[in-house]
Amino acid sequence: MKRQTYTPEVKERAVRMLIEASSDYPSTWSAIQAIVSKIGCTPETLRSWHKKHIQQTIPASVQAQSQEQRIKELERENKELKQANEIIRKAAAFFAQAEIDRTP
Repeated sequence: MKRQTYTPEVKERAVRMLIEASSDYPSTWSAIQAIVSKIGCTPETLRSWHKKHIQQTIPASVQAQSQEQRIKELERENKELKQANEIIRKAAAFFAQAEIDRTP
C-alpha cells in the first residue's frame, strides 16, 4: 500500500477548516471525521496535523505573555527609578540652597 503525501498547502487548509468547523461540532474528533471526507485523508492524519499546528502556535502565545510580563516589570522599575531620581534631585537642591544660605 503506497503512502499518500500531501502538500503543505493542503495540510494548512485542512487544519484551518478544522479550526473553523470545531465550534459546529460537539468535539474535535467529530469535526475531524466530518472534514476528512472532504480532504481525502484519514482522521488520524488530520488529528496529527492539528496537533502539530497547536504545538507550533502555543509557544508563540506563551512567549508573548512572558514578554508582556517583562514589559510590565520594566515599566514598574522605570517608575520607581524616576521617583528615586526626583527624590535625589530635590535633596540636592535642598542642600545646595542650604549651602548658599550658610553664613561664612
